[in-house]
Amino acid sequence: MIVTVTANPSLDRAMVLDAPLEVGIVQAAASTREDAGGKGINVGRVIQAAGEETLAVLPLAQNDPFAALLGETGLPFHAVPVHGHARSNLTITDPAGVTTKLNLPGAALRSGETDALLAIIVAACEDADWLVLAGSLPQGMNVDFYVDVIVAVRARWGDAAPRIAVDTSGAPLRAVVASGHPDLIKPNEHELADLAGVDAPTEDLLNAVLPIAASLVPDRVGAALITLGGDGAVFVDGSGALLAPAPRIHVASTVGAGDSSLAGFLLADVRGAAPSECLASAIRYGAAAATLPGTQPPTSSDFPPGEIVVRRRSNPLT
Repeated sequence: MIVTVTANPSLDRAMVLDAPLEVGIVQAAASTREDAGGKGINVGRVIQAAGEETLAVLPLAQNDPFAALLGETGLPFHAVPVHGHARSNLTITDPAGVTTKLNLPGAALRSGETDALLAIIVAACEDADWLVLAGSLPQGMNVDFYVDVIVAVRARWGDAAPRIAVDTSGAPLRAVVASGHPDLIKPNEHELADLAGVDAPTEDLLNAVLPIAASLVPDRVGAALITLGGDGAVFVDGSGALLAPAPRIHVASTVGAGDSSLAGFLLADVRGAAPSECLASAIRYGAAAATLPGTQPPTSSDFPPGEIVVRRRSNPLT
């Protein structure tokens, strides 16, 4: 069982243009679609499509149009009643695959709603293998919310607590790494650099992110899966680092590709795969997601052809 938490779900609207985006003019969209989104929901949909057990936990008003869209996915979920509605995100993709995103902040949760969300997350973790805390936090929610979740889950379930993966950025990620010691984080190169307080690398990303990640692993986080878009991905844990380039693909939309990468990694892990195969699975799922419009969950039938070549570095600092 993999439990996902989406504290700030989003109604994802995706538009595909038949010409490059031009600011200040009227353009017609070649196609459009709507998906129930948010990072945790995206992860859960990929896991569900792969046939593994999953449960999504999220705040959701009963009269929110998002509820009907989420219900159509068939994803098992537990909604914590709130007053505000899910935000809307707009993604615009041009023929070259260049993506522009406009993300709204979402409704603020009240204190009682935040407490209820925390309680439901803790209860949902019974017998879970992984808990995924993913995405931004709603307006007004304390940046330590994910830390509060980690502490509460581990206090309630002890040795039976699930391993905890965190995929967020900015202040919430800094708070988690400062005092939560998650088992896994999944930043991209920019989020990793911001976390470490250094400039983001721009060249040779597979190697450039290694010393940054090594400064965090394993003292502050158990492991890090760093997704690098078209450059591939890196996995760093206490035993060293694994690197793998991404396959060549035709990009339809990069939205949700990182979420699919995390789902691919966790799917391989719960099936008993070695870390190298977990990394290869992450890259396959991330690449497959980038070939699909909107935030559709990729399946194995969408994998790009060819093998994913994984290399090991025993010392990420060299």
